[in-house]
Amino acid sequence: MPNITFTLTHPLNQAIQPGTTDIAYYSDASTYTFADSSTVAYGDPASIVRLGPITAVDYAEQTITCDVSSNTILPASQDFLFFSKDNRANMTSLLGYYAEVEIENNSTKKAELFAMGSEIFESSK
Repeated sequence: MPNITFTLTHPLNQAIQPGTTDIAYYSDASTYTFADSSTVAYGDPASIVRLGPITAVDYAEQTITCDVSSNTILPASQDFLFFSKDNRANMTSLLGYYAEVEIENNSTKKAELFAMGSEIFESSK
């Protein structure tokens, strides 16, 4: 399979692990504008294309190299590029003995907490 290198304009996600089971994907980019006029680009789930395994990452140069099939349609410059991890190799849960949480509201207006969750398990007896 041929390799393709992408040079990105934003810092790379530090969770990318080259040479493991991380897979690169892309999709047509769309833009959402918030009420404060800030925008975010996101991918259209209906147009997701699998590129292939990530084989190299250069954080300083902001490049990602992928192993792609010769018949893969390559992304355009405005497309949304992302990656996924193989959950068989990256399964994890909480580590440690205890946690303490303090929630504080310093607003003068009424506020509600709709949900809060945690994960616990007995590790030994």
